[in-house]
Amino acid sequence: MKPLIELVTKKLVEHPEEVSVTEVQSEDGAEVTFELRVNESDMGRIIGRSGRTAKALRTLVSAAATKADVRANLEILD
Repeated sequence: MKPLIELVTKKLVEHPEEVSVTEVQSEDGAEVTFELRVNESDMGRIIGRSGRTAKALRTLVSAAATKADVRANLEILD
């Protein structure tokens, strides 16, 4: 899922070299959280109008997680 998030995100931003995705496993191993970091000037592109782009990214992550039979979340950090 990490390569999927990086691929989609890098196509959306103006500074693709600054896209960073970190995978954080929960203590019990049942859930994965992906932390997405981008350049400050690209935050608007990632969040989108009324959060539509962020919601779409989270939907992609959720669908990929369901297919892989895991629970996953996407956090967008600055």
